[in-house]
Amino acid sequence: MTATTIKVSTDVRDRLKAQAQAAHRTLGEHLRHLADLGDRAARFEALRAAIAATPPELMESYRREVAEWESISIV
Repeated sequence: MTATTIKVSTDVRDRLKAQAQAAHRTLGEHLRHLADLGDRAARFEALRAAIAATPPELMESYRREVAEWESISIV
C-alpha cells in the first residue's frame, strides 16, 4: 500500500482522529469507512431515484407480486 498526504484543517484532523479512536480504527481505516458510507449513500440515493421514476403500473405489478410472495406460508 502506498501512503499519501492530504491537507485538512487541524480541526478536521483532530475530529477524524477522535472518531477513529472511538471506533477502534486507525485513521486510514476510518477514512476508508467514511468513503464506504459515502458510496453506500450514493447507491441508496440512486435506488430511491429509480423507484421514484418507476411508472405507476409497474409499481402496482411489483406490489401485487410482493403481496403474493408474502402470502405464502412456510412451515
